[in-house]
Amino acid sequence: MESHLGMIGGKPSRARRIVLRNNGIQTRYYSLRQDGSLSHSNADMVIEAVKGLGISTEEIQLLSCGTSATDQTLPSHTAMVHGLLDSPMEIVSPSGACCSGIHAMKFGYLSIKAGEVTNAVTSGSELISPMMMARNFESESRTESELVSNPFIGFEKDFLRWMLSDGAGAALMQDKPNENGISLKIDWIESRSYANEYETCMYSAADKTEDGSVKSWKEFEPTQWLDHSVFAMKQDVKLLGSTIVPLGGKYLREIAERRNLDVSSVDYFLPHLSSNFFRQQVYDQLKADGMEITVDKWFTNLVEVGNVGSASIYIMLEELFNSGKLKKGEKLLLMVPESARFSYAYVLLTVC
Repeated sequence: MESHLGMIGGKPSRARRIVLRNNGIQTRYYSLRQDGSLSHSNADMVIEAVKGLGISTEEIQLLSCGTSATDQTLPSHTAMVHGLLDSPMEIVSPSGACCSGIHAMKFGYLSIKAGEVTNAVTSGSELISPMMMARNFESESRTESELVSNPFIGFEKDFLRWMLSDGAGAALMQDKPNENGISLKIDWIESRSYANEYETCMYSAADKTEDGSVKSWKEFEPTQWLDHSVFAMKQDVKLLGSTIVPLGGKYLREIAERRNLDVSSVDYFLPHLSSNFFRQQVYDQLKADGMEITVDKWFTNLVEVGNVGSASIYIMLEELFNSGKLKKGEKLLLMVPESARFSYAYVLLTVC
């Protein structure tokens, strides 16, 4: 990995082995060539995913693309994806982190349900690796080396260098099932933000202050952008560990009561896990909350694919959908946590 991302200050990361041992990821993907240049932009990856959906550009009525790693601040991510297509259509660009792919899906779902369109293409995608390259941290590591014998960057930055992957997934949503093969009917999509209760946990183009508030890149002098690695993606690991799992159990229990959901009726549980470190914790939390889903029903490809943020749930769903395992009438429950300011999304699907 460091042969692609580089070594900060010319020295191997002190956090890499610890993080990799805990997250259990064995394979990941970068949209990088060996020399550090991009093989695909974020928008390029979405186009590759859309090509696999079997729908012509002229037929797409709505395009909704979520990501936490846009190629630029403006135009919007979906506008750039649309710019690589050749037909007019409605577009929307949900912003955020892991939940942005589900938010994109929900906009398509509600648009079809409202009768505004009869189809929508939605996606989740991430291009994180360029943000994790050593060159982005060299200025900060030199500043730190003036104070200590070895250059280093804070764990909240180095941690994410060994967690994240690049990739994209897309879904075709329609007002009727496939004519050939199975389809997945959306029973409901639920999402909830807890930003009013918790401070920021994962962030980019900003820095977190001692009082928990966030200082925007706009408040820094340009010379400070590199010295503080302002545009790097960072995470408050302590806040993450104490908060993200309990919130998931709390929210699912609330949904189950309101939707009259019996989790024992779920045939497949697809949890987006940022790390295998959380796998047992999630199981234990759901069980403690009376929402136990036995491990034989779990489906995840984190180990083989890596944590691809907003794209992970699409990539998991695609693998299961094409596995030949699904039978009509089976229920799939999707779970997507987002640590940025703590959000959760759950989706219930029926094979038909």
